[in-house]
Amino acid sequence: MDVPHLDALADLVAAGGVAVLSGAGLSTESGIPDYRGETGSHRVVTPMTYQVFTRDPVARRRYWARSHLGWHVIGQARPNAGHRAVARLQERGLLDGIVTQNVDGLHTAAGAEDVVELHGNLDRVVCLRCGDVSSRLDLDARLRAANPAWRAEVTAVNPDGDVDLPDEALEAFVPVDCLVCDGVLKPDVVFFGETVPPDRVSRSFALVGGARALLVLGSSLTVMSGYRFVLRAAKDGTPVAIVNQGPTRGDHLAGVRVDAPLGAVLTALAG
Repeated sequence: MDVPHLDALADLVAAGGVAVLSGAGLSTESGIPDYRGETGSHRVVTPMTYQVFTRDPVARRRYWARSHLGWHVIGQARPNAGHRAVARLQERGLLDGIVTQNVDGLHTAAGAEDVVELHGNLDRVVCLRCGDVSSRLDLDARLRAANPAWRAEVTAVNPDGDVDLPDEALEAFVPVDCLVCDGVLKPDVVFFGETVPPDRVSRSFALVGGARALLVLGSSLTVMSGYRFVLRAAKDGTPVAIVNQGPTRGDHLAGVRVDAPLGAVLTALAG
């Protein structure tokens, strides 16, 4: 595979002790678009913020209508060659751990273990009143029962499981509440404007702090949620390598930078 800097990347990974930070670009080959790369460039719907979700019942209903359909698309996605290669690298003992900004669960589905899901997972639902955590499959069945005649056509899907739908398709949708306390339900993912749970942040910093090298996969590093780990690695003198299609916020901090399709690059690394 003739890719600039691939040999340097292979040498870095082969030495082991690597912490992985992955973003939406790793899942595009599974059919899930990213936010800022080529597949996210035509996104119309602005990502839901925590403040709007919690304060606006109408916006919340519209979100659940879109997310109800979007989760079906995300739920059908399967790990791609990049996810499988990361799992093989971990199995060979070359990775100290994986931190992902993705909420699709595809690292775990590919066989990776002890993945820190920084932004949560769409497979779970949490009640904002009592904290009860339940299965998205169970919620899907309840939403289907509450909306037996509701139909809508998905025009585009986004990395957070939200989709683009015409306004007229949203008004008739009926959301459901928590079975335990009738509180507001929310996907167990971190919305824009919401704080990442401190335990996940501390686990991620500990992983990056103890690693020999940090490997960033498919993240533009635009938001501080992921970029801070690159900043920490650079501050500690830990080598940083970035594999991403297109520029990233952390390029100036990377000792190795590969701009190529992730599935092919990671497959070449894993052998």
